Amino acid sequence: MSKEVAAKNKAQFLAFFPDLVFELEVMLENYGMPADAINWFKRSLNYNTPGGKLNRGISVVDTYVILKGYKSWDELSAEEFKKAAILGWCVELLQAYFLVADDMMDQSITRRGQPCWYKVENVGNIAINDSFMLEGAIYKILRKYFKQESYYADLLDLLHEVTFQTELGQLLDLITAPEDHVDLSKFTPAKHSFIVIFKTAYYSFYLPVVMAMYLSGVTHEKDLQQAEHILIPLGEYFQIQDDYLDCFGKAEDIGKIGTDIQDNKCSWVINQALRLASPEQRQILDENYGRKDAEKEAKCKEVFDQLDIAGKYKAYEENIGKELQKRIADTEEDRGFKKEVFQVFFDKIYKRTK
Repeated sequence: MSKEVAAKNKAQFLAFFPDLVFELEVMLENYGMPADAINWFKRSLNYNTPGGKLNRGISVVDTYVILKGYKSWDELSAEEFKKAAILGWCVELLQAYFLVADDMMDQSITRRGQPCWYKVENVGNIAINDSFMLEGAIYKILRKYFKQESYYADLLDLLHEVTFQTELGQLLDLITAPEDHVDLSKFTPAKHSFIVIFKTAYYSFYLPVVMAMYLSGVTHEKDLQQAEHILIPLGEYFQIQDDYLDCFGKAEDIGKIGTDIQDNKCSWVINQALRLASPEQRQILDENYGRKDAEKEAKCKEVFDQLDIAGKYKAYEENIGKELQKRIADTEEDRGFKKEVFQVFFDKIYKRTK
């Protein structure tokens, strides 16, 4: 897909969001909610939901297009686009709910180039309830547009399951790597794997695809298993690559300055270093990792270079790439699923380090 087409699709997806905000506004009016409270909720919706890359939500529409055998979004009927876009925005609302809460837990300052919602003047702890309402909005929207569908209960079950899985990953992350208490003995590759699979892979990769599968009628249990079999390791690969780029990528290439070392993140990079470090190198990491100090960060990176963590990542990427390509090639398509869904995800990730 060309950049021009991707930009056009994103604009079309974004243009649908005000319709959902209006629907939610009407729902609150029907409850008898005063105007100032409705305006607060609208402001929260618009501040927290549409500001990111929207990859997860757009993936619902992209996947539906592939599964239906269409060549582009242009072939979607108005009703098809509406249904797919609604499900896509439900994923983005789930993301917004997670991020508003996560920023408070981490005491973050900015998100997507603007102050975190709880940092906005007069918001503060009200953001806790706002995060609940962002999640609640998902189920109000689903009830309005999908209650009559045979797969309505499946959508609800999927969202509840993935939400809980994400919260499990968040819990392990919070108690393993708190920013205010560095203890590298808590870090293990197994914990890192659990955190990235449960905190990222399920809601970022598995959820959008399975939503599109239900919408398109491709719902055989074997196809759902195929999706999990490929999308979960694909999501883990994405996060490991993100960990690598945070440490070794150039800010101008990845669009951000890496902070994992100073933030005491239980990343793939530090876990590999801990596995390979000599006692002397381990001591350097114990004394310098997770500190808000550029010189201490540089000492950690020096150890990473000595251990050739970048080389270890290249070897990992080559191996996981071959394994995922094999799984994609072996995908069964006789029940309506299309391996192109997986290939599109893989290509987007793989090219980030090329």
